[in-house]
Amino acid sequence: MRRRCRWNERRCPTIKVVIRRLPIAFAALLAASCLAAVPGLSIRGKLTRSGDKPALELNDRKVVTLEGDQPTMGVLNDQRVLGTDFEVVGHFNAPDRFEVDPIQTRAMFVHKDGKRLTITYWCDVCYIRTYTPGICVCCQKYTDLELRESDER
Repeated sequence: MRRRCRWNERRCPTIKVVIRRLPIAFAALLAASCLAAVPGLSIRGKLTRSGDKPALELNDRKVVTLEGDQPTMGVLNDQRVLGTDFEVVGHFNAPDRFEVDPIQTRAMFVHKDGKRLTITYWCDVCYIRTYTPGICVCCQKYTDLELRESDER
């Protein structure tokens, strides 16, 4: 008969629980560090339309269709930014399809006069700023496009 050491259980009953959960915590920490280490890919070109979808015409005349969440698609479909020197951050789903990162990551920029500008929308009545076009949540006025210099340095 094999004897079992009960030193851990007698002195510290919670050590068994901690040791069992250690591999799970380590795996979660490793996954989080791997995801945080992968930066988004940035592509830049002229914002156009390919059929009924927004697209980016790159310098080599290659057209890449853009996809994203609903607020991101609102910006990409805004006629006021159509034709601008546009930059998006995200990843390729296919060689001709690019998924833009979610709107909260601020992954869309317009380049103008050598500056990288963040796309925002402003209500001059209520002084409310949003990051997708539409009506103001307060006064129902359609928000104005306002390109702002990025706070990042």
